[in-house]
Amino acid sequence: MNALQPRKIIFTVAAVLVVALLAWFGWKKLHADGDEQAVVGGNGRIEATEIDVATKYPGRVVDIYAFEGDFVSAGQVLAQMQIDTLTAQRNEAVAQKQQAMTGVASAQAQVKVRESDFAAAQAVVVQRTSELDNARRRLARSQTLSAEGATSIQELDDDRAAVHNAEAALAAAQAQAKAAESAIAAARAQVTGAQATVEALTATIARIDADINDSKLKAPRDGRVQYRVAQPGEVLGAGGKVLNMVDLSDVYMTFFLPETVVGRVPLGTEARIVLDAAPGYVIPAKVSYVSSVAQFTPKTVETALERQKLMFRVKARIDAELLRKHLKQVKTGLPGMAWVKIDAQAPWPQNLSVKVPE
Repeated sequence: MNALQPRKIIFTVAAVLVVALLAWFGWKKLHADGDEQAVVGGNGRIEATEIDVATKYPGRVVDIYAFEGDFVSAGQVLAQMQIDTLTAQRNEAVAQKQQAMTGVASAQAQVKVRESDFAAAQAVVVQRTSELDNARRRLARSQTLSAEGATSIQELDDDRAAVHNAEAALAAAQAQAKAAESAIAAARAQVTGAQATVEALTATIARIDADINDSKLKAPRDGRVQYRVAQPGEVLGAGGKVLNMVDLSDVYMTFFLPETVVGRVPLGTEARIVLDAAPGYVIPAKVSYVSSVAQFTPKTVETALERQKLMFRVKARIDAELLRKHLKQVKTGLPGMAWVKIDAQAPWPQNLSVKVPE
């Protein structure tokens, strides 16, 4: 037993040393993993917002002023569509407007005529009213004289007839005045209608002018022409694409992160982009988009191992001011790596310090 005692002690000490050594290695590995988990990354490609320069209406392409690779500015005319038909429509509308304006002048003149007729009719009414008053006074005198026997029955009957005739003449004059007044209202309505026609034709000319302006296909923003889809002389339908351009002020890299990490990446998180074509440069960026739906979701998620297969799409957007400084060096489609910090307090590794072209 005494011979075995030292051997047991040796085995015990050795076991303790092995356990301690394993614990030390485990701690070092966990510590290293913690450093690595401060920064995570994924593969991706440089992308930019693409814009199709297309026709609003069907027509023939007269000319295209931009070529593939050209840098263009917002509002620059890139292509011209045929406007012969629009020009003819505009000339027709201008002629119709001139005719309608003549119609307005004619209708306004008619209003003046009808107002003059109405004034004349009112004068006739006044005259007939005066005649009726005279006839009634004469009849009253005749009735008095007839009662005294100083005048004949025939004269009394004539005066009564004169009153009736004056009353009829007054009624006719009043009716004529009413008709003249109605004619004024009708003439004024014609003026309103003619003016509405002028306004409608003015709007038609403005619409045609807008269509003519739209026939000049302009760059909606600064960018670079990626490729020409159509050629001069081709006839395109409404919405037909003529050019495709990219907005070089909106450049980003799309990459994927696992669900175990993406929950710790809020919008605005600092990012770094390293391109395969220029590994010596580290481009600063910020996370502008994190998908709320997993991209590589299995049909059935039942185990923790399956959940680790969930990947979420993330966008790291490059600052627009930096892009403007190096506009001619921006290329889309370049592959590379995007890195993000999931520990805001941790510093960036030395190899991911920002380094951009001068």
